[in-house]
Amino acid sequence: MEETLYDGRGRPVAYIADDNEMSIYLWSGHAVAYIVEENLYGWNGQHIGWFVNGVLYNRRGQRAGSIGNQCPYALYAAPAKYAKYAKYAKYARYAAYARPGLSSSYSREPLEDFLKSGAVGRV
Repeated sequence: MEETLYDGRGRPVAYIADDNEMSIYLWSGHAVAYIVEENLYGWNGQHIGWFVNGVLYNRRGQRAGSIGNQCPYALYAAPAKYAKYAKYAKYARYAAYARPGLSSSYSREPLEDFLKSGAVGRV
């Protein structure tokens, strides 16, 4: 089942696809990241954060976004999804960073920008 990812204000920004790769797509249909165990990697191979108990964290341990039942705010309705674009080949994964203490405070960086930091090509 696909899971919608919400930013710190309850707005839907992306979703986790129901595929073997746990791919994260923006609503525009672009694959930008994927999850391996608790690690979050960009399609460009960079380790960009963690996905722990339904919450996305950046490399500083700040919240970047979450699934609906982990979002502390009222949720906006999710828009219709665009067709998925063909995925680029994944770049080789870099080593994961050591996980810092995880915070309950949200990062100032918008969730969409955070996810786009791992994108390949024009998004």
